[in-house]
Amino acid sequence: MKIPAIKKLLSFDLDQLIQAEKDLYDEKQTQIQIEGEDEGEQLTHVLAAIWIKEQIANGMTENEALRAYTQRVRNSIS
Repeated sequence: MKIPAIKKLLSFDLDQLIQAEKDLYDEKQTQIQIEGEDEGEQLTHVLAAIWIKEQIANGMTENEALRAYTQRVRNSIS
């Protein structure tokens, strides 16, 4: 997971991100550029961006949502 790659994806709208997620699951070429060493890392970045976009739609700022996501990841690891 690379935060700069996730931040770049936040410039896309939610529909584009969801389509990219579907394309990755279907092993198709995505319509948007997604950074990552492999499809797994790209999927991680897209899922993170989708989650963050949803939090922003519910009233969080981008920075708050990004912090909340990274905290979620840290909690799942420990």
